[in-house]
Amino acid sequence: MNAPYDGDRGQGAGGAASPGGPPVPPGAGQDGSVPPDPYLQHAYEDDPYRAQDLAAQDPVGEALYDRAAHPPPPPGTYQEPGPLYQQPPAAPYAPDPRIWAQTPPPEPAGPSRHLPYGDRPATTQFVGVDALVTQASDDRQEPDAFAHLFRDQEGSGKPPVPPQPEPAPAPAPAPAKGGGGKVSGLLKSSALMAAGTLVSRLTGFVRSLVITAALGAALLGDSFTIAYTLPTMIYILTVGGGLNSVFVPQLVRAMKDDEDGGEAFANRLLTLVMVALGLIVAAAVLVAPVLIKLMSSTIADDVAANSVAVTFARYCLPTIFFMGVHVVMGQILNARGKFGAMMWTPVLNNIVMIITFGLFIWVYGTSAESRMGVDTIPPEGVRLLGIGTLLGLVVQSLAMIPYLRETGFRFRPRFDWKGHGLGKTVKLAKWTVLFVLANQAGVLVVTQLATAAGTASGHDGTGFLAYSNAQLIWGMPQAIITVSVMAALLPRISRAAHDNDPGAVRDDISQGLRNSAVAIVPVAFAFLALGLPMATLLYASSGTEAARSMGFILMAFALGLIPYSVQYVVLRGFYAYEDTRTPFYNTVIVAAVNAAASALCYVVLPARWAVVGMAFSYGLAYAVGVGVAWRRLRNRLGGDLDGAHIVRTYARLCMAAVPAALVGGAVGFGILELVGTGALGSLAALICGGVLLLGIFFVAAKKMRIEEVNGLVGMVRGRLGR
Repeated sequence: MNAPYDGDRGQGAGGAASPGGPPVPPGAGQDGSVPPDPYLQHAYEDDPYRAQDLAAQDPVGEALYDRAAHPPPPPGTYQEPGPLYQQPPAAPYAPDPRIWAQTPPPEPAGPSRHLPYGDRPATTQFVGVDALVTQASDDRQEPDAFAHLFRDQEGSGKPPVPPQPEPAPAPAPAPAKGGGGKVSGLLKSSALMAAGTLVSRLTGFVRSLVITAALGAALLGDSFTIAYTLPTMIYILTVGGGLNSVFVPQLVRAMKDDEDGGEAFANRLLTLVMVALGLIVAAAVLVAPVLIKLMSSTIADDVAANSVAVTFARYCLPTIFFMGVHVVMGQILNARGKFGAMMWTPVLNNIVMIITFGLFIWVYGTSAESRMGVDTIPPEGVRLLGIGTLLGLVVQSLAMIPYLRETGFRFRPRFDWKGHGLGKTVKLAKWTVLFVLANQAGVLVVTQLATAAGTASGHDGTGFLAYSNAQLIWGMPQAIITVSVMAALLPRISRAAHDNDPGAVRDDISQGLRNSAVAIVPVAFAFLALGLPMATLLYASSGTEAARSMGFILMAFALGLIPYSVQYVVLRGFYAYEDTRTPFYNTVIVAAVNAAASALCYVVLPARWAVVGMAFSYGLAYAVGVGVAWRRLRNRLGGDLDGAHIVRTYARLCMAAVPAALVGGAVGFGILELVGTGALGSLAALICGGVLLLGIFFVAAKKMRIEEVNGLVGMVRGRLGR
């Protein structure tokens, strides 16, 4: 019953039965062999990829594979896969609930594995770019960026704090609201500083515009620019270099090691700086004529120009004191995790100066209308501009006090400087002072040559004021992007260097270089392609000739922005290790190359084009300095600075920017030729050329799969909610 059909069993070929022996299968030959069944095959027998070499590499996949970010496994670590569909071995005993249902052990109180900077593994999360942007837009209280300094007290020799009972665990937040960790805090800090710096630079542009409109781009404008630049040079030469670079690591260490969180150290430092700067201001005001002579012999030899410049200088020199106070307060706030105040308060200075020069224009008219010069400017006008310039720095400094009080810091003058670590700080700052001395020596040579060339050429816009205005536009991306990113990264790099973790230092420097390059490289090529319409649009009030000259100077500056930005980031690595001697030697090389090349341009080129050559020499000097600093920092970090990854990123960004600059520049120059160099033509050329340049650049960068550009696009899409 239900048996298979068995009618042919026991028959041979042709239906004959086989006498004796085993039964012969149907279709078998005389020897008993069975031919293969064409409809019967193994499921994995016909493998079309079996004939290929599994060790061969796909050329397309190999070209797109980023071995620096995702290195392949070392040879000998590949494990052959086990057989598929293998049943697990049977357990020798029955399941015991006491084993598989036991209570898990409690989580350890401290870190269960080593993570950088004391992060707890239970709270460490790894999220993507879009999630970071979404979290950065949330309006919530961010954790203190320096809280880990106070969690590390167990290793600093202090008595352990008795454990406190932990409250009931809070419900887990929604995935969209999860914490972003260090990267989210860094993103928000950088964004806050970039926004403040952007507004400060924009108001600085307006300030530059009203100064040029009020005083012109001839000898009167050069005289005020010399007097206005002099306090900054003296401040940087004396105190500024050390404050900007050395004292952040010192303040961080004081916050970590001192019982009062570094407040006494900050009070001593602020008191010392105020006393030193007060003495410097008093001496500088007395020797103001000598300082003007050092800055520009051309102005000092002209009686009227020298009188105006010395008067301006004596109003401006007291700003040295308020510069130093502002910087020290800002560094105290930075060490406490508050980065925005130092970037936003300079806006107040710019507003005060804009109002001051606006009043001057309202009373006397623009330079093109009044044709005012060094021999015709009234003393009341000089007094108005001098008092307004000084008042701007006073307001900028006093605006820092509410931010300090908000963090709990109270200034109390302390003169007990000896034996509290300030000697070590001053020793470190010694090389930084020499660093800025070498740098300012190169600036002094350029100032002398630029004012002489402007006077000798007889054309507006070929002197030191034109050089400064073009450099102001050129330096805006550096201040907005690179400085903001590194200001947030510097405390982290300093902690990694203090923990003797060169890998973390290398990674942070590589991150700063590659992330800033996404904006620095295309902007540098944009200056090269569209520098002329930029200058004619911004400085049209000074005259067409002066504006065009500034445009050519900006174009000469353009590509030097790339090595200038790289140099800034690389030097932060030395400062993190409290090495100020190496940046000094590097800056000596840069200043020497800049001064020598500028002098060569002054001698070889016509007077009208000498300042253009000096602008190109500035970028050339930093290109030489980058090569020297890069090699030294690589040796300091054990021979690895992620160079292949960084160079590949910059090279691919430049390859994407070249065709964009060619097309955008051609369109911009074509519009200027058709419409003219007036405000309307310059605006049309800048908009059309700029849109084409940026569009072509990002399309080319996307096609080349540049990961940093893709990350930037992801951040923008996250901001727009797409």
